[in-house]
Order: sequence, then structure tokens, then C-alpha cells
Amino acid sequence: MSLLKPKALRPGSLLGIVSPASAVRADFVADGIAELESFGYRTKLFPHALAKGPLNYAGCVEDRVADLHAAFADPEVDGILCTRGGWGAAELLPLLDAELIRAHAKPFIGYSDITTLHVWLQSEVGMVSFQAPMVASDWVRLDSVDVACWTSALTQVAPWTVGAESGLRVLRPGTAAGLLGGGCISIYAEALGTPYSPVAAPRGVLFLEDVGTKPYQWDRMLVHLKYAGMLDGVTGIVFGDMHKCVDADEFALLEETLLHALRDFDGPVGIGLRSGHVLAGNVTLPFGVEVRLNLKDAANPQMTFVEAAVRV
Repeated sequence: MSLLKPKALRPGSLLGIVSPASAVRADFVADGIAELESFGYRTKLFPHALAKGPLNYAGCVEDRVADLHAAFADPEVDGILCTRGGWGAAELLPLLDAELIRAHAKPFIGYSDITTLHVWLQSEVGMVSFQAPMVASDWVRLDSVDVACWTSALTQVAPWTVGAESGLRVLRPGTAAGLLGGGCISIYAEALGTPYSPVAAPRGVLFLEDVGTKPYQWDRMLVHLKYAGMLDGVTGIVFGDMHKCVDADEFALLEETLLHALRDFDGPVGIGLRSGHVLAGNVTLPFGVEVRLNLKDAANPQMTFVEAAVRV
């Protein structure tokens, strides 16, 4: 399966800033925009990106949808960058216009609750999208961004690799290949049983991460994915960095728990890849492109993106 690839970002690209989920601090957005602009991008803050309420949301669902549609339709906007995750993106799904978005494909960037939109973009639009640093969560401080991975994923068409330098470690050795998918496991798993459930790929590598998630919760959600058939076509699994899930003295228990939950899964398993909810150096991952996972050598684990995520 080949997904629609958006055009690559370039120096001076205009990034549309939107808040599809929770409300965000305006000062964090301002600081993130300043960093993005110092990095060479131009930005356009959409009308409701700084909205507060109802509840925890960044505006009502109609306003958040309007901003997202406008950002895709705007011919001057080259890519769309979310301010933060939180909760609320799922409210948008029944109102999104797949044809409009497909006709104006461009890089869509975010993580956490934005996993909901990544899943929808793959299944309903057929488009590659990017788990990558967000304005207020990451760009507010440049050391929160793995600039090399951002550049490789969003601006170049050559193959590239992440490995030990990006935190990747081996839990179970082996090799695998397939289309990369996944995201924040709590959002990914909660969509099961809805009209917006992730679609099990016939051959996929699954990346999963989260924040504040204890070992028993990882166990529960992995069993849920297994019983739902979501691991049937998976050839390899990579977990994210766990420093925001458990304290260091629980790492061994967490790793034991993951391997227990996956005891019937035959593929290789990696852990520690610094993408999503991380302390620093957030790695950009394009969802919907072919990767090769090589975890045979514990000293040199690699995940290689063998096809470009963007077109020139």
C-alpha cells in the first residue's frame, strides 16, 4: 500500500499553527513560534489556535475543524503544526472533509492526542503524516527537537536511519519490515471498536509510546490490541522512551511486562526510541512509509526509512 506523500518543507516554508485538541498557553505558543522562525520558517497562527474552552478544549469543535480545514485549503501554507495534544481531537473526526484534505495534501505534524488524526489521515485520506515536535510542547525549547530527524523526515528524499543515538535499544532481537504506524498507545487503543479504529496493516511495524502509563496499564492495552487483532499483521514493534511513564527503578519491571504481554508475538521488539512524550531530542517519525527494523545487534540497533516521506 502506497500512501499520498505531501510536498517537502523547505527554507522559508509557511507553517500553519492549529490547536485541534486542548487549550494551550499563549506564551508557550509565542516562544515556540519564535524558535521556529529563528530556524528559518514562517508561521501563520490560525484564528482559534489560542481559544480557551469549552472545558479543556481549544474552542468548540466547529471552530477547531474550521481552522484545520482552512489550514489545509490555504495555498500559502506549506505544512500544518499542532500546538499541543491533550484531549479533544476525536471530536473532530465526524466533521472532517477527507476530499478537501486529500486535494491539498501537506505535512501534518503532532503527537499525543494527535494520534487520532494520524490514524484518520492514513485510513480515510490515505496520506503520510508525522509524529513530530509540536509548537508549545517542544519547539518552545530547541533542545527538545531532534533537528537531524526533523530535517531527514520533512525535507529530504534520501533514506535515513535512527538507532542508539536516538535511544533505540533491543528488547528482543530480530529483523522486520513494513509500513510504520502507531503513536500514543492510550489514544490508539481507545479508538478500537469505533468507526475510527486503526486499520490493521497486512504488514506493519508498530511504534507505541505514552506518558504516565504504568506497567500494568501497558500490559492491559497490549492485550487489548492483541485480542482486537491489531498485532496479527505486525512484523516488529518499537516502544518509545519510557522516562515519562515510570521512574528508573521500574524500568526492569516495565520491560518484563512488555515482553510478557508480547510472549505470543514472534517479531523483534525495540524500546527507548525518543519520539513523542520525551525529555529532550524528540525524533520525527513519518507514519505510512516503509521501514526496515534491524535489532540483531544489541550494540547497533537500527530502524531505516527506506522510502522518502515527502516529495519534492
